[in-house]
Amino acid sequence: MKPMELNTNKKPVWCPGCGNYAIWNAIKGAIVELDLNPWEVVTISGIGCSGKMVNHIKCYGFHSLHGRVLPVATGIKLANNKLTVIANGGDGDGYGMGLGHFMHAMRRNANITYLVHNNRTYGLTTGQASPTTRKGIVTKSTPEGVIDEPVNPIAYALSAGATFIARGYSGESGLLKELIKEGISHNGFALIDILQPCITFAKEFSYDYYDNKVYKLDNDYDFTSRESAYKLAFEDDKIALGIIYKDVSKASYEEQHSILKEKTLVESDVVVRDISRILSAYK
Repeated sequence: MKPMELNTNKKPVWCPGCGNYAIWNAIKGAIVELDLNPWEVVTISGIGCSGKMVNHIKCYGFHSLHGRVLPVATGIKLANNKLTVIANGGDGDGYGMGLGHFMHAMRRNANITYLVHNNRTYGLTTGQASPTTRKGIVTKSTPEGVIDEPVNPIAYALSAGATFIARGYSGESGLLKELIKEGISHNGFALIDILQPCITFAKEFSYDYYDNKVYKLDNDYDFTSRESAYKLAFEDDKIALGIIYKDVSKASYEEQHSILKEKTLVESDVVVRDISRILSAYK
């Protein structure tokens, strides 16, 4: 296949220059280069501009509720762990409303790839402060500037026991595609935090802003070191791109489950029980 063959008949309506276009192309490129069949892939999206992603990739898809991307992704993986499950959500969706699910999905180490479109704003609702908005930034919801400390997704993921943590940037689409391929190939939960400029409502975090701060991790970096990963998580002047932490020693959730490691739930015998008598008691 070619990436263009994964396009649907729905035309994206993101703002011209939005980082979501690069993420969209990187996802399609990763699916094609990994030689995955579209009918073996499921994309799940939350609410926000990133939520549109599920409409534009020709595979199975589910548009979930705000902050509920990971419970749906986990449920799909539990039902049929032969599927490649790719979850898309924004920083507001995943690091705000969905933060509790975020932590527990990493703790379980379900074999899911989670792409967070981190634009540091609520873009779909026209520019309110999100959990990752930098302190002091003036937004529609914070006219005197943000007074909360921003969420640090890399540090959170490390503390929750994530086995694959990477950071991408929509201005580096080639690297982003490779990170998504690595995340999908990883046997366990993979977080890819993607710096994605919102050119309309978060002008402080523009392409120029990131182009002057990001750098690619070199081959000498030891991504098996938690200490090194924590140092990168708290860098301020510069922002590292690449695989920040990876642990291949832990088994995935599916491998540890006595039933799932034998066969998928959809392949298992289902016992059908008549519960009409129970239901009739509540009429």
